[in-house]
Amino acid sequence: MGSAAGRYEGSLRAIIHAYKYEGRWSLAAPLARLIVPTGRDVLCDADWVIPVPLHPWRRLTRGFNQAAGLANGLGRPVAHALWRRRHTTPQVNLPAHSRHANLDGAFVLSPWAPALAGRVVVLVDDVRTTGSTLVACAEVLKRAGVRETRALTIAIADLRG
Repeated sequence: MGSAAGRYEGSLRAIIHAYKYEGRWSLAAPLARLIVPTGRDVLCDADWVIPVPLHPWRRLTRGFNQAAGLANGLGRPVAHALWRRRHTTPQVNLPAHSRHANLDGAFVLSPWAPALAGRVVVLVDDVRTTGSTLVACAEVLKRAGVRETRALTIAIADLRG
């Protein structure tokens, strides 16, 4: 189960870019409020909200993790349960057929993750294109015993356009 607030185009695309690439951190709360109505069913009985992690180097250069900023505004407990252990090529720079391979082995369970076995979790990210990032994270969570993994993003991109 997953949900997105809108299409990755026009004004929403410009706002996401300002948030993610121009350091407009103040947009986190309004973007989270935008997600909540469309993601109400996704969030309703979730035990944890888990932001998709950035590699430490990318987080350092960007200054923040945009997914964590969104997760903090969703009104559910946040768990930083995943680590990105391998620096990968940004997915935006790759064709659809290369995205899954780019993320192979990139994510691991954090040693400080809460007990996840039998839980329902919601992965949070800014944009879903092919879903490769969310699938790679969900695979790690499944191995940790998560009962159900859902996804919530601000926008979904159309690969045809």
